[in-house]
Amino acid sequence: MNEETGGVDVGRTGWRSIMSLITIHSTVATVFLAFFASTVFCVTSCATSSSHHFSNPTADWRSKSGQLMYHTPNTTLIGEVLVRFSKDGDFELTVSKGPGITLLSLRQDATFAEVKGGLAGQGWSGLVTQAPPQLRGWLGLRDRFLQESGRKNPQYAAGNETFVFRF
Repeated sequence: MNEETGGVDVGRTGWRSIMSLITIHSTVATVFLAFFASTVFCVTSCATSSSHHFSNPTADWRSKSGQLMYHTPNTTLIGEVLVRFSKDGDFELTVSKGPGITLLSLRQDATFAEVKGGLAGQGWSGLVTQAPPQLRGWLGLRDRFLQESGRKNPQYAAGNETFVFRF
């Protein structure tokens, strides 16, 4: 307060208030920009879909449907399975539990694979040679089906995983 006029001394307290407001707005703007930049980075770099183009199934693809029993030391799962593969080496496998509940969806060719669904965790896509260890058994099914496509009830073991198909 200015004692002579009874007013506020703008010269001293006014500039402090203005500088405080500028500092607050600058801090808020910096935090907002950092948040915005990190959000854009996460959204663009964490995409789960790949740019790899798989062949679409055609009339000359072989299809088999039936049941799969998947077994590990800690898990046993029985579900419906649809397997499709071409003579060119393209492969698709879908495991479901009832209508509309896809547990695992796998698309694979000679070098690249894409895995989605609850059994795949957050999903994965990339070169087959760089697959995470927990997906290697699933990715080995393609070669087995292409080699032994005529077997009615194939069984495969990969490490501690067992795959038993009933078509």
